[in-house]
Amino acid sequence: MSELHNMTDTRHKFSLYNKVGRVVWAIICLLLFKPFSLRIFRKWRILILKIFGAKISWKSTVHSSVRIWAPWNLAVGDYSCIGQRVNCYNQGKIVLKDNVTISQDSSLCASSHDYTSNKHSLFTAPIKINNTVWIAAEAFIGPGVTIGEGALVGARAAVFKNVEPWSVVGGNPANFIKKRKIEK
Repeated sequence: MSELHNMTDTRHKFSLYNKVGRVVWAIICLLLFKPFSLRIFRKWRILILKIFGAKISWKSTVHSSVRIWAPWNLAVGDYSCIGQRVNCYNQGKIVLKDNVTISQDSSLCASSHDYTSNKHSLFTAPIKINNTVWIAAEAFIGPGVTIGEGALVGARAAVFKNVEPWSVVGGNPANFIKKRKIEK
């Protein structure tokens, strides 16, 4: 039988600066980010993210319906795109290199809880997505995962382990399907 545990001491100890930043971000996001959904406002959205500490290329695209937990934990390279309704739950760092596509309704989750501890403590682990990667619709990328250059994560895949470069993976949990080859 499991022992009852008071969960009040399990909260992650985010700083006051972090908590206030998230409140201000939520307000600004609601007023100055989400309403500007047209393509002509692409650079406006990037500016707002930069103001909040994101390291993001002016050549990237972030759709207005994206949910970003902490812009200061986000880095996005040249010609990368974060699609509609992507959940970027970045309590930990999330890095997207160049030419990355994160398709609609996908989730990038850079934190979890230690299920082996009775305190169920929160931990963060960075996600790194290398150049020329495509994360297809509704995929899930878990904490601490690195997606190798050129990889393709299939629609609705759930990735909990690193993905080798130029691999196609799919399923839940994601498994290797084949090598990815791009024809010229």
